[in-house]
Amino acid sequence: MNEYFNLAPAVFAVDKYYQIMMPCEKPCLFFVKVGDKCYYDESNGIMRSINEIHRVQVPIKELDELKEYTVCIRPIIERKPYFTETEKVLEKTYKFYPVPEKNVRAYHISDSHNLVVEPVKAAEAFGDIDFLILNGDIIEHSGDPSKFINIYEICSLLMKGEKPTVFSRGNHDLRGNFAEKFADYTPSYLGNTYYSFRLGNIWGILIDCGEDKADENAEYGFTVACHVFRERQTEFLNKIIENKENEYAADGVINKLVISHNPFTHVLVHPFDIEKDIFSEWTRLLKENVKPDVMICGHLHEINVYYPENTEWNTNGSICPVVVGGTIKRGDVPYFAGCGYIFNDKKIEIVFTDSNGVTLRKEQLQIAE
Repeated sequence: MNEYFNLAPAVFAVDKYYQIMMPCEKPCLFFVKVGDKCYYDESNGIMRSINEIHRVQVPIKELDELKEYTVCIRPIIERKPYFTETEKVLEKTYKFYPVPEKNVRAYHISDSHNLVVEPVKAAEAFGDIDFLILNGDIIEHSGDPSKFINIYEICSLLMKGEKPTVFSRGNHDLRGNFAEKFADYTPSYLGNTYYSFRLGNIWGILIDCGEDKADENAEYGFTVACHVFRERQTEFLNKIIENKENEYAADGVINKLVISHNPFTHVLVHPFDIEKDIFSEWTRLLKENVKPDVMICGHLHEINVYYPENTEWNTNGSICPVVVGGTIKRGDVPYFAGCGYIFNDKKIEIVFTDSNGVTLRKEQLQIAE
């Protein structure tokens, strides 16, 4: 049994669902019981058995109410056209703790680039976590599929299958032979790496900037088409705004987050000075309609807070405070620093911590009425 349950499942918040995902090294069938319902990892009625990461989708409301789920794995001996041979079902039940309504604690990790121990230590220095934010470049690139396990190791060590995670893609994730399969290894909604989510009184939107240079940059060798991908996200943002009563303006929403690996309100130096028109339009749409409380970013390999009045930094326009929360040092003594959040009605406390167990800095954001 241990070879199938070495890691706890990851519970990702995606739209109105939890995607319960779990790596399995050997062929098996995968399903999850929530109360008297079963949710299967299937494709058009066919149970999946050869994929390395299994996934089922459960309504958030249902798991939040029942607060428990059971992972069921049926190992495959030999899959045949007729009379497939399988073993007995292995089961393990996990308690689940929905995000509370007040004093919500979250931790943000980005740009850990294959490190696992160090970002986990930094998060542990912050203390208890109600939900985890993994905000891109958790792996070095998508050329080695064995490294996807790092995502699930971090989730398992910190959340233990008992609390949710929000996941966003970073620019390094678009690189390598398996980049086109990235959404098979990680959460996505209808195949998209951008979506909204709701956890308790917190509403958030994930925006995926794609790569950090123009599509025609020689580094990519004609393998990306991010401009049209970003144009689709402009359409997505407009649909979110049209449906605001079921999104950021829904009953009970207190805090509104924008999560993006790349802080697109800021124009970087050439060749990273891309998509000014699109990024400025995203900024305008968010500022005029969503009015988020905080924008949570990585990419720059630093820990800092940039306020809206800093127009020299927010060159694509200002939305709200932008928190960049992930930095790394590699070498003989690896190091990571990330960012904790405490959401409490109209206040957000920001706490930067590192893998040495040190609290580096604290700031408090007041949310505009």
